[in-house]
Amino acid sequence: MKKPFFLFLSLLGFLTSTTAQKKKLTLEEIWGGAFRTESMDVLRSMDNGTQYTILNTERSPQSSSLDKYDYETLQKVETIVASSESVPYFSSYSFSDDESKVLLATEVEPIFRRSRLGIYYVYDIDTKGLVKISDTKIQEPTLSPDGSQVAYVLDNNLYIMDLKAKATKQATTDGSKGTIINGVTDWVYEEEFGFVRAFEWNRNGTKIAFLRFDETEVPHFSMDMYGKELYPYQHEFKYPKAGENNSLVTLHMYDVASGKISAVDLDNAYYIPRIKWMNNPDHLSVQTLNRHQNDLKLYAVNAKDNTASVLLEETDKAYVDIDGNLTFLADDSFIWTSEADGYNHLYLYGRDGKLKNQITQGPWEVTRYYGYDQKNDRIFYQSVENGSINRDVYSISTKGKKKKRLSTKEGTNSAAFSADYTYYINTFSNAVTPYEFTLHKASDGKLVKAIKDNSALLTKLEGYETSPKEFSTINIHGNDLNMWMMKPADFDPNKEYPLFMFQYSGPGSQSVSNSWISTNDYWHQLLVSEGYIVACVDGRGTGLKGRDFKKVTQKELGKYEVEDQIAAAKKLSELPYIDEGRTGIWGWSYGGFMSTNCILKGNDVFEMAIAVAPVTSWRFYDSIYTERYMQTPQENPSGYDDNSPFNYPELLKGKYLLVHGSGDDNVHVQNTMRMIEALVQDNKPFDWAIYPDKNHGISGGNTRLHLFNKLTNFVKENL
Repeated sequence: MKKPFFLFLSLLGFLTSTTAQKKKLTLEEIWGGAFRTESMDVLRSMDNGTQYTILNTERSPQSSSLDKYDYETLQKVETIVASSESVPYFSSYSFSDDESKVLLATEVEPIFRRSRLGIYYVYDIDTKGLVKISDTKIQEPTLSPDGSQVAYVLDNNLYIMDLKAKATKQATTDGSKGTIINGVTDWVYEEEFGFVRAFEWNRNGTKIAFLRFDETEVPHFSMDMYGKELYPYQHEFKYPKAGENNSLVTLHMYDVASGKISAVDLDNAYYIPRIKWMNNPDHLSVQTLNRHQNDLKLYAVNAKDNTASVLLEETDKAYVDIDGNLTFLADDSFIWTSEADGYNHLYLYGRDGKLKNQITQGPWEVTRYYGYDQKNDRIFYQSVENGSINRDVYSISTKGKKKKRLSTKEGTNSAAFSADYTYYINTFSNAVTPYEFTLHKASDGKLVKAIKDNSALLTKLEGYETSPKEFSTINIHGNDLNMWMMKPADFDPNKEYPLFMFQYSGPGSQSVSNSWISTNDYWHQLLVSEGYIVACVDGRGTGLKGRDFKKVTQKELGKYEVEDQIAAAKKLSELPYIDEGRTGIWGWSYGGFMSTNCILKGNDVFEMAIAVAPVTSWRFYDSIYTERYMQTPQENPSGYDDNSPFNYPELLKGKYLLVHGSGDDNVHVQNTMRMIEALVQDNKPFDWAIYPDKNHGISGGNTRLHLFNKLTNFVKENL
């Protein structure tokens, strides 16, 4: 017998007894929600720091209420507003800065991933009065700091409503579909920079900074939507693919009193991914990027005369990440995150942009920034200091001293803090423990009380045949890659088992983490109960192991990641209990791009692959994401084409299943159609499925059940 080449750190999980009388998981149960975890309702801390609010809803009869709770007792203090004959059912809410008014969202409908349209109302907490903002569905309504006005976007124009006078002013007039957008983002900004509202009130409500998108020259994209009528219709929008024209984005200042709009000169900035007012109401911060996204500038704009000066500039040979971690202290000095020393860490800068000190440091990453307690000089953050598959919550001073680990359990911890940083609610899970919610003191992490857990789910799972995730590392190309593996409950090391690998592998991602299992993992459990070994390896290019590990794939997406998956499969096949002649791989989106490349370039290793909603050429994907890692196709044609799987269909030897939704506005079905055509013209046999009108998630009704029945049958028949 061959000696094992790595040490498994086995988490014994919920496998605590023999499996003789245990049931097997079924797809109907998995996708029917039988193993859904109990979660905490989204809560928002009140400014007093001792209370929080939760939106409570009921389906039948449909009702909603916004309720206030006490942190110490977790008991309801009062109902702020509830749906009634005079107050429509509402599905979300937000407060004005002074908490005198509440914005209520009703009749909400999605546009894209993050954008929404809806009918909105403003509720006055003192007077109990209710004001409807518009009879037409609008976007991104936002109350002024004192709650006296609300700004919103309608038909790509910015409007401001005076709530007392119930009078509305149209701030911009040039907005129109397909050309000019004011105050909200275009498709690619929404998808890749992660925000929709592109306007901000200043601290005293006298000015609004907003972005204007001119997408006239952005190429037009359309998809056939089949629907249920006699004729299909086309869904049309502007989508800039790699190397094509992007929107021309400019920054503007609206003076609320005069109604005048003025432009801010930012040296012809290519991207403007963030704007944020400082505490001084006349000072606005603006982040800009060049097209390659490797030169970030943080500007300070004086709103009195619109002059702009560079506070900070950060460059990188590959790219600079954009996040939402910028925080201004009382004097407008600021906290910033950067990978400048090779790992993502926190830094403190003066209001003049000069570095005061690096707050955190070490060969590990800060993964989330929670905020700053000015009174006690404490920064709260999450990091992987306790191992790259774990997350812990910490506090530290701005001088980088007095660091405290607040969380105590090994696994994944995240925190939601009260407004004054007196309390936080910790969400914890690991591979053997579903989500637990507990209340803690922020000063030392001391447990105040348990709130909710999922012990009932663990009890239920005891009746099913399940297997633990075994975490380890595997050395590939000189790197210790994180890995998990699941073996059948009746595993016999003297037998051979087929190996089925799962991965995503996208830049900065992580699929191997010590956290509660995902819905896909329940499917993996089903396969394991059928006699498969399932494994996942995070190769080069994935995140939380430093800048250089993540950015090694620059200009070569699909090269090193694929090499790592092929090499990992080969090494795992050396194990005496792996049948090297039965190795499969699957993935979704970037993972589908990977699994397709693996069965082609690794055709002597993989006998089967499944690709769901895959990219098959980065030439087809959007500009911001793709060019961040690849530059443009005009500059880097070989990087695009050498790893585009439809350029070498002749390499296919094994069994291959290709799946896509025809209504995918993100990874267009064009990717799959081009792959199909290449395989057909090379006379290669394969299986495929198109789900009509389904988007990137391929869901709705019985769609997921049907999809995973198909995937399950394909695995059983071909591996």
